[in-house]
Amino acid sequence: MNLKELQVYLLNKKAATEDTPFGPEALVYKVMGKMFALVAWQADPLTISLKCEPGQALFLRDLYPAVRPGYHMNKTHWNTVTLDGSIPEPEVLGMIDDSYDLVVKSLTRAQRAALAEK
Repeated sequence: MNLKELQVYLLNKKAATEDTPFGPEALVYKVMGKMFALVAWQADPLTISLKCEPGQALFLRDLYPAVRPGYHMNKTHWNTVTLDGSIPEPEVLGMIDDSYDLVVKSLTRAQRAALAEK
C-alpha cells in the first residue's frame, strides 16, 4: 500500500480530516476532532499508528512482527504498524476500520448524532 492509497482510504471515512498538528512529518487523521490514525509518511516503509482495544493490540503484536506498541502513544491502546507488505492489505484495512470505529464509539452522543447527519 502506498501513501496515496492510504490517504484515500483514510479520508473516505465519514467526516475524516487530515492535519499536521505535530509538524510536517506526521499526517494525523481525525473524526470529529479525535485522532484515529497517524501516518509517518516520510518513513520507508510507511508506518501508521492506530487505536486498538488492549487485548487485540497484544494479539496483533504477537501475530505480526510489523506491529509494535504505539510509537510516542499510549502503548496500551495504540499500535504502530510498519507497512512493509508482511501484513495482508485486508488486515491493515481492518485495523484502520477498527481504529476509526473505536474513536467514533468514544464520541459523545451529540457528536455521534452530528456525525450521522454528515
